[in-house]
Amino acid sequence: MKELFRDPRFVVLDKPPGLPVHPARAGGPSVEDVFPSLSRRKDGPWLAHRLDTDTAGCLVVALRKAALLAAQQAFAAGLARKTYWAVLDGPVAADAGTVDAPLLRVSTPKGWRIVPDPRGQPAISDWRVRGRAGGLTWIEVHPRTGRTHQVRVHAATLGAPILGDAQYGSSARVKLHLLARAIHLPLDPPVDAVADPPAHMRPALEQCGWRR
Repeated sequence: MKELFRDPRFVVLDKPPGLPVHPARAGGPSVEDVFPSLSRRKDGPWLAHRLDTDTAGCLVVALRKAALLAAQQAFAAGLARKTYWAVLDGPVAADAGTVDAPLLRVSTPKGWRIVPDPRGQPAISDWRVRGRAGGLTWIEVHPRTGRTHQVRVHAATLGAPILGDAQYGSSARVKLHLLARAIHLPLDPPVDAVADPPAHMRPALEQCGWRR
């Protein structure tokens, strides 16, 4: 797994799509498998935050307990700046906007999902279009909060789910086109990292105007 940033406090990993951050009950690989190679300290490393299994990109790992607490405080206070890229499966009329839609976890016979609901936790995402082509829309999203599936559900409220997100309205014929593109933690010194799009996202991004 590629390292995008490293100092004595943190490593930012480029998490590949399809890899869970924690070991699954049924077993199999996870991000935590690489922890012994990141640090020889007896305490840690620790995940400073989480990404969905199918989301690729920047994942912050703390190498020291004090660093973990500082990162968690930054995330909790809304000071961490997260940038996501997503390719939406459909057109979006506006060029930019803000989705302010509280999110609630609900259980169904097929499992759980996240839905917009006034009873849910506050969730706000700022977004703008980066490119359009052939019924696809490439957007950049800056979530102000960090709710489960927030970018995925907020994208669907725009009328076009993320390409490959079968849970929220797209087709399952391709992998999820969602990238945690960049992360900035305003610590002293700051933590900054940028991830390149994974291979499965590049054709759709190039179609929408992205250049390597």
